[in-house]
Amino acid sequence: MFKSGVGFLALFGLGWWLLGTSAFNGPARLVPVVAGCVVAVALMLAARHFLSQAAGLRFSAHQRLRFNQINGAQWLLIVVVAVVCGLAGVPVLVPPLVALVVGLHFLPLARVFEQPRLLVPSVLLVAAGAAGMVVWVADGPAESVRLVVGLTAALSLWGTAIWTVAEGAISSRRSAGQ
Repeated sequence: MFKSGVGFLALFGLGWWLLGTSAFNGPARLVPVVAGCVVAVALMLAARHFLSQAAGLRFSAHQRLRFNQINGAQWLLIVVVAVVCGLAGVPVLVPPLVALVVGLHFLPLARVFEQPRLLVPSVLLVAAGAAGMVVWVADGPAESVRLVVGLTAALSLWGTAIWTVAEGAISSRRSAGQ
């Protein structure tokens, strides 16, 4: 499940979802939070059920090294974004800029793992970050920035997870039918 990436997509999608739903206060937030948790768990259970144990790629030493380098650079940039935005007094920009960083990190990952499907969340996360920046430039409140970025990012990651599970299930059926 985590080898196929679905677990990561589900959990990071939940993180973005929780960020987006932080725009709501009190009891109005409870239903979307619970719904997000249900979606994440359902995706992981679907991956476990529909994806074979072999669904994960067997990574070469070079792929593991590149993955670690790309992820390390991503996390370093996220820390830099958070620190710089905090020092500059614009913490509202952290979510859109982090979405840009995360979206861009999928570009080299798509190539390393030969998974063109990763270009979809790349484009959508960059779009989520750009949309959040537009809301901020238009003097939208921080809650709106978080809502736009968080929900768009979550849906893009969960959509990619659904695509992965569906493709794996179809592939398994074809293999079983032969």
